[in-house]
Amino acid sequence: MTTLNLPSRILTIDIGGTGIKGCILDSDGNMLEEYCKVPTPETADPDNVLHSIMVLASGLGEFEAISAGFPGYVRDGIVFTAPNLENASWNGVNLNQLLEEKLGRPARVVNDADMQGLGFAEGNGLEMVMTLGTGFGTALMLNGVLLPHLELAHLPVTKNKDYDAWIGEEALHKVGEKKWNRRMEKVLHTFRTVVNYDRLYISGGNAKKLNFELDSNVRIVSNKDGIRGGARLWQS
Repeated sequence: MTTLNLPSRILTIDIGGTGIKGCILDSDGNMLEEYCKVPTPETADPDNVLHSIMVLASGLGEFEAISAGFPGYVRDGIVFTAPNLENASWNGVNLNQLLEEKLGRPARVVNDADMQGLGFAEGNGLEMVMTLGTGFGTALMLNGVLLPHLELAHLPVTKNKDYDAWIGEEALHKVGEKKWNRRMEKVLHTFRTVVNYDRLYISGGNAKKLNFELDSNVRIVSNKDGIRGGARLWQS
């Protein structure tokens, strides 16, 4: 992996269902300007989300490149699904191109959990990230290399619910923390068995609500640390 000609100031954006967060990173992932946040627009279609990103960027300093994590299925910078935003309006949107046009800098866009995974990964063995926020996200890395994104959150877990609906923010409020934690114990047991990860990182606003003992290879981590993955997008 080369460190030559990397952008020295990277605007890194984490788009979520309730908030859009951002900061300026150097090429090693260190924060040059503090993490800040604006609300995700109530009608979270491409125009409104891009406007919020521009507002966020205007409060930060100069940057040479853009990294963005998006809460849905993304391939080659093109969005295919956005289950916790205005889903239909995002299908086929080239968010990579739109960011470059609006902000005038080269951009790289990936799934939000994938970007966080790059931020957390230690580079040893099979590592997994779970994000517990508005919805449920996952990422997998093998020896520090990001694997193709799988929408594991949309596997069915009941007759009419996928994991995203079963343990997302709406479910947490509906069933309460006690029942939600019982569900999360089942989720961790299932993914431990199916994925056989060497290490699991759990992030997102609801990670702190887990109240049962975690395995020794499971760690609660912060979104603020995960956003550093925006720098690693430019290291390959």
